[in-house]
Amino acid sequence: MRTYFKLTLLLFITAFTFQSCQDNDDIPPPASLEIQDFIWKGMNQYYLWQADVPNLADDRFADQTALNTFLSGYPVPEDLFGALKVSSSIDKFSWIVDDYLELEGSLQGTTKNNGVDFGLSYKPGSSTEIYGFVRYIIANSNASTKNIKRGDFFTAVNGTQLTLSNYQSLLFGSNENYILNLADYNGTTIVGNGKSVDLAKTVLTENPILINKVITSGSHKIGYLMYNGFYANFDTQLNEAFASLKSQGATDLVLDLRYNGGGSVQTATRLASMITGQFTGKVFAKQQWNKKINDYFEAESPEALYNYFTDKIGGNAINSLNLTKVYILTSASSASASELVINGLEPHINVIQIGDVTVGKNVGSVTLYDSPTFGAENRNPKHRYAMQPIVLKIVNSVGFGDYFNGLQPDFLVKETLSTLGVLGDSSEPLLSTAIGKITGASRMMKQSPGKEFDFFTDSKSILGIQNQMYLEKAPEGLLRALE
Repeated sequence: MRTYFKLTLLLFITAFTFQSCQDNDDIPPPASLEIQDFIWKGMNQYYLWQADVPNLADDRFADQTALNTFLSGYPVPEDLFGALKVSSSIDKFSWIVDDYLELEGSLQGTTKNNGVDFGLSYKPGSSTEIYGFVRYIIANSNASTKNIKRGDFFTAVNGTQLTLSNYQSLLFGSNENYILNLADYNGTTIVGNGKSVDLAKTVLTENPILINKVITSGSHKIGYLMYNGFYANFDTQLNEAFASLKSQGATDLVLDLRYNGGGSVQTATRLASMITGQFTGKVFAKQQWNKKINDYFEAESPEALYNYFTDKIGGNAINSLNLTKVYILTSASSASASELVINGLEPHINVIQIGDVTVGKNVGSVTLYDSPTFGAENRNPKHRYAMQPIVLKIVNSVGFGDYFNGLQPDFLVKETLSTLGVLGDSSEPLLSTAIGKITGASRMMKQSPGKEFDFFTDSKSILGIQNQMYLEKAPEGLLRALE
């Protein structure tokens, strides 16, 4: 987003007056309703589906007193937030937290984590029992020092079978230490093998660049980048990864987003610019906000709604590969900013998607705080609530963004219980398929038959905060009410 966006938003303060609750600032809300007042006003102003929620209508309450009466019916802030959302079939991704410090860390890849990134599936023949499979181990984590690796299965925690009703409390409860009970796939189902591993959670920041290498195949030097989260604080390292690929003469790129649940819109724009380089200043994506915000920008400064390909990160040049074709690996866990990269690149270069259908998250959020501008400055010191509501939909340069049911791969290749393979190895099924497509090798590795995962969820999705597409901060000029 260009620098003039801030200037445009400052003009917004004097040019734009909300109709909502016109007299609401005549008196402050009582102390007992400060959190609820923040929730309602933030949702009224920013929520993408504000016009579809009667209780968020601009003329719903005549004054602050009327609003207070409504808010008093929701003594639990989370209940109010849930009541102000549209149906869960439409909005699957808005959420609220009671500690923004934890939220801020998580959006940058920092969590209380033992280092096991995993998926969860239903046990064959069961609709209640669940098993887990290790997708990868995070470097410098507790798990990285233990005997556990990609492809390992587990069915229980501290001896208790994982089920639909207990998996969240067992895997993500308050216990910072637990025993993971391992299992094997016997060709039919997942059975315990008597082995276990003791794991401890620590404050861990994950570097999203898991693998970065060049694979030489004939005349092709194929860059392979496994990238597991769009964390803006790692953008410099991402740029350095592309510098490495460039210095090694990469002629092609396989971008592995199969376990990437998303993150920063700005980072997605920068990554797309690193893949290309020939489109600086052209439209990568366009934002669509709720009607009252969007109407203003469309009339006064339509360019403020666009994200443009760039050649800079701060004052540093982006290392671009200038490719006209890219191969992107996906799975049922690829979401948000991962899908934005695919969809945003589609009108500009040839994007070959290999793997499984993606999640289908075509909407983005922003962190809203209880402050006069909903930004991080001058936050209410009495609590740490913050919201991450969906505030915009993002489409590509030709206006396409309707992939609510996921982006369909050009070549369907699903991971199976027996064919996970070694990440980064040229024989790993998804990467092998990409290499075959790049080189035109007729012997492209065919997927071995195997039991497909009856996919349920994964560790990033359970955390929620890492399955996002978000702006870095709320636009400064969008005040809750003019004073």
